[in-house]
Amino acid sequence: MKQYKLDYQSPIGIIEIEGTDTAIYGINFSEREQLAHMPQQETPQVMLACYEQLHEYFLGERFEFTFPYQFEGTNFQQAVWHALPHIPYGKTASYKDIAIAINNEKAVRAVGSANGKNNISIVVPCHRIIGSNGTLTGYGGGMWRKEWLLQHEQSHREKISKLTN
Repeated sequence: MKQYKLDYQSPIGIIEIEGTDTAIYGINFSEREQLAHMPQQETPQVMLACYEQLHEYFLGERFEFTFPYQFEGTNFQQAVWHALPHIPYGKTASYKDIAIAINNEKAVRAVGSANGKNNISIVVPCHRIIGSNGTLTGYGGGMWRKEWLLQHEQSHREKISKLTN
């Protein structure tokens, strides 16, 4: 199956989207300073949908994602990654919370390892995981980005309240 790449210029750097005709399998921050992969006529709809939904997220207009994506990892990693989108927009959880959610309370360190291998940033919100003492913990995109994403979501959380009331 043909693979595609598309760059999105976010307020916190270039995000490289990777996918096929049917699903996204990678959304990662790039340290490149220039866009390399722009939308083309043959860019699949799923790639364009991801691009547009990321744009809406950064505008504070989107709180969840609807395009198809797929994970590639062990059963344990996939269980962790499937649990992450259940953390509400603008909220945080700990590694222990996720371990409990996947019925493996003693696997806190393994949850941390799986979280660090998440290849679908923002959409599968590993940035919402913090230490059990409330401190920020590592983030593959850099701690400054994690802090930015959490503040961004907190600042737009009020919109959700208004929409659901």
